[in-house]
Amino acid sequence: MTGKEQPQVPLAPGERDLVLSSLEHDQLAGQKTQPVPRRRLNGPEKFVVWSLRIYLLFMLAVVLYQVLHGTH
Repeated sequence: MTGKEQPQVPLAPGERDLVLSSLEHDQLAGQKTQPVPRRRLNGPEKFVVWSLRIYLLFMLAVVLYQVLHGTH
């Protein structure tokens, strides 16, 4: 730890709201941009996501066909 860094102390929800309300705009934006880790999907969730991807590709092909067919 360098001389400028302070150890982080956990805050109660009310204290956190008070601190966030007293920050300036750029400080608040810096505090809100914390990385969120990726969620690990289980079997049914993966199935739904892949089904939506396949549906999207199918619908893109349908729309592209309709556009090309409509121009002739």
